[in-house]
Amino acid sequence: MNGAEHREFRALFISDIHLGSKPAKAEFLIDFLRYHDAVKIYLVGDIVDGWRLKRSWHWPAAHNDVVQKLLRKARKGTEITYIAGNHDEFLRSFQGVHFGGIVVADRVIHEAADGRRFLVIHGDQFDQVVHNVRWLAYLGDKAYDLAIVVNRVIARLRRVLGRPYWSFSSWAKIKVKKAVKFISSFQDVLAQEAQRSEVDGVICGHIHHAAMEDIRGVSYMNTGDWVESCTALAENFDGSFEIITWAHILETESVPDEVPKRGVVAAFQGERIKAA
Repeated sequence: MNGAEHREFRALFISDIHLGSKPAKAEFLIDFLRYHDAVKIYLVGDIVDGWRLKRSWHWPAAHNDVVQKLLRKARKGTEITYIAGNHDEFLRSFQGVHFGGIVVADRVIHEAADGRRFLVIHGDQFDQVVHNVRWLAYLGDKAYDLAIVVNRVIARLRRVLGRPYWSFSSWAKIKVKKAVKFISSFQDVLAQEAQRSEVDGVICGHIHHAAMEDIRGVSYMNTGDWVESCTALAENFDGSFEIITWAHILETESVPDEVPKRGVVAAFQGERIKAA
């Protein structure tokens, strides 16, 4: 339908949805979940944004719909694991607890169809700013909010011009030298943790930068986010992995700002890359 097709996977990895924050693209994710199913779904942290909810309550119907969509999949037999992140760290005290068929964990090992083992973790545990300079982390969160506001203005302008969605904040993060250095350092540290855990690779989130890299023989895979890039990591039934981007909206009716109305169809670009 309109270029979108239903796809099934062995596993889906989704992180950094930030429900409870205004920038969260809940409607994009609802459409994504409508066209994608998996035997297992891993929610790799920062699904709920407790930091922003503490500052001001924001929970529109679409955010509740995401929760209901996931619970419905769990009821139908999908095995869903919720890995806590730094924005939803309150859940770390509920490890092993089931909520509507969704089990909470701090980290898990996922075994792929080809026998490779992957550490699945949000990744904030290895972000020194988050853990050692917490006030700076909160300041960075404020700056990130500003970048998202700029995002919104650019998205509105691009829509008027008939151009597809494009993330300014994601682009800026990659262009800034320090951000590139941080991403590289983050990847290296996570790869080292995978080696210490005696697994073949690591699957994480946290830095809002989807990637599939081979780092000294370790498969590093990052799921991306649902604030800027709208990406997910998927494992096919042969054990290969791919990053799916679901950021291009086919608007079938008038849509306010950058957010699609319920029922519009999101067309995706799939980049299939086999992990080393």
